[in-house]
Amino acid sequence: MASEWPDLKVLELLVAVSLQGSLGAAARSVGMAQPNASRALSQLEKSLNLALLERTPRGSKLTPAGAVVVDWSRSVLEAAERLLSGSAALRSEQLSHVAVGASMTVAEHLMPLWLGELRRRQPDVEIRLEVANSAEIFERVAAGAYDVGFVESRSVPAGLACSTVATDRLVLVVSAEHRWAARRSPVEAAELAAERLVVREPGSGTRSVLDDALASYERAEPLLELNSNAAVKISVAAGVGPAVLSGLAVEAALRTGELRAVPVAGVDLRRKLRAVWTAGRRLSDPAAELVHLARRVAPAGTRAVPTS
Repeated sequence: MASEWPDLKVLELLVAVSLQGSLGAAARSVGMAQPNASRALSQLEKSLNLALLERTPRGSKLTPAGAVVVDWSRSVLEAAERLLSGSAALRSEQLSHVAVGASMTVAEHLMPLWLGELRRRQPDVEIRLEVANSAEIFERVAAGAYDVGFVESRSVPAGLACSTVATDRLVLVVSAEHRWAARRSPVEAAELAAERLVVREPGSGTRSVLDDALASYERAEPLLELNSNAAVKISVAAGVGPAVLSGLAVEAALRTGELRAVPVAGVDLRRKLRAVWTAGRRLSDPAAELVHLARRVAPAGTRAVPTS
């Protein structure tokens, strides 16, 4: 394991080598002198204990290991961009042109992408973003605290207008040591209802979708109630028990093998992700543009809603 986190600028340089085909062109594209670029990549190779570039008299090209690291680096750089966009909105204390509320899953996995695109299109817009569970978002939108909110619940209270922006699916996840981890047949709905689960807090969109889906079955008491997806994932990975979470929230953990997905039969765990605002009120231009972008821009794991 590397003793230090890699510098993002060096990862950007490595990705540029894959795009430009040479170290010199890559260095110019990221605004770095070639000698500095060469030293930086050598240091990265030393830190990772991997040969990333094959250096020849005709230039440098990626090794097979370097090509894999480039793919991972793209994910890291995309995540860093989402972090910066989301953080900029969270720390804004100025009078905003648009006040946005987002439930936890939307805020963690979708809102940074949407806000980044909105800022590219409207660089002068000021955004205030607050994160709460879906029930709290409904209350604050109805009270006029937010211009628009984004939630995951299956139903929307009276008095609020809504627009579906994407779809998502909840996934049953377990640790690698759980008895269901190697199961071949799906877990039936009644069996899932009878299992004690690690769950999100009441009022969250994830919890309400799960409760609605299993409403006709006798339910076991939860093992734990936690107020964030991260806390639920950590508990599941530690072997506390199974959980049902958004596919967006568990995608990375499933890819690394930290969690295992278990198929479920006899219950519909799909849900709509919605924008909500006060009924009868016209959305302001930035809020309307944000809803429009949310309908068009969706990462892997969701399905954007086609615009007419």
